[in-house]
Amino acid sequence: MVRTIPIFAAKPAPTAASLEFRVSPPLALYVHVPWCVQKCPYCDFNSHEANGTIPEREYVDALIADLHSALPLIWGRPVQTVFFGGGTPSLLSPAAVDELIAAFRALAMLAPDAEITLEANPGTVEAEKFAGFRAAGVNRLSLGIQSFNDDHLKALGRIHGAAEAKRAAQLAGEHFDSFNLDLMYGLPGQTHEQALADVETALSFSPSHLSCYQLTLEPNTRFAAFPPELPEGDICADMQESIEARLAAAGFTNYETSAFAQRGKQCKHNLNYWYFGDYLGIGAGAHSKLTLHDRVLRQMRWKHPKAYLENIRSGNAVQEENQVEAVSLPFEFMMNALRLADGFHPSQFEARTAQSLNSVLPQLKAAEADGLLIVGPEKIAPTAKGRRFLNVLLERFL
Repeated sequence: MVRTIPIFAAKPAPTAASLEFRVSPPLALYVHVPWCVQKCPYCDFNSHEANGTIPEREYVDALIADLHSALPLIWGRPVQTVFFGGGTPSLLSPAAVDELIAAFRALAMLAPDAEITLEANPGTVEAEKFAGFRAAGVNRLSLGIQSFNDDHLKALGRIHGAAEAKRAAQLAGEHFDSFNLDLMYGLPGQTHEQALADVETALSFSPSHLSCYQLTLEPNTRFAAFPPELPEGDICADMQESIEARLAAAGFTNYETSAFAQRGKQCKHNLNYWYFGDYLGIGAGAHSKLTLHDRVLRQMRWKHPKAYLENIRSGNAVQEENQVEAVSLPFEFMMNALRLADGFHPSQFEARTAQSLNSVLPQLKAAEADGLLIVGPEKIAPTAKGRRFLNVLLERFL
């Protein structure tokens, strides 16, 4: 029988002025590289077609200046993880990545054992750089494979083929002890057997981590304007269940909604997001969430690369900045932490929101009664039903 958390005298919800964070959350650094060779029709990220070479020298200088200007917000806080995202970060040269990591170590108290991830595409040009990225200090690679099927890659608008995807996965295993392969399912014209075949091919390269996402049609994308015919919902649900079962049999833990890892190989950077930790984002369109003594601050850098570079030159990297209202913090915490299969320790809620767990106790009890949550003194976690109906669960905390 699961013991529930004891109910104490209710306290009034804190105002922004009454928040007090006793301990700073762990800090991560996100680096956005906004260029791609070609924009994929399903992508809603801040990415822009390069149309030739990218302004690498100018952008590296801008990233270092961006970090330097943000240092007063993170003084004395070690950076535990770094993530180069995009866009396509592997368009950068290994020399540029080496220079950036050296700057992070010099300026930002980068932990000696920091996890440093770089996203890469499987194209031949990028794959030839893998050894250089490893020598520069990257210790984790994330490959955007999506599929090992030529027809499905073409339907997704990917510029690589199945042969390149397999070669890149092989090279990733040769140069990195820890690497992730991104896969999609529910693709145009994809059968259940084809979805599982992609998983089998991925497993043949012995990755330490897999990310498996169902293709969704996001607003403001080419697929949203011209939607392809996708497999029916029941077929996609069957694909998901079969993928989860196959990866469990292969020794992978489904530790987050779409993330599967071998023991000890979870993505530390993403775990920090899901535990509602802090992150400083630098680069075009990058977002930050930073906990100060009495408030939580969010920032967004200038989104378009040209605007970002122009504003960096004038010393104004941040386009938008706002304070998260105290009343919003419990929902934001739950929106992240309840994506995790293991949930969170009750003490983390207070540490990240500066509020008592009693402020959400009625919602926790109601979700537990409906079989969506397990509520105990050491762990609050979604049930299998709660993970399947995560949006329904999260609505309880709005």
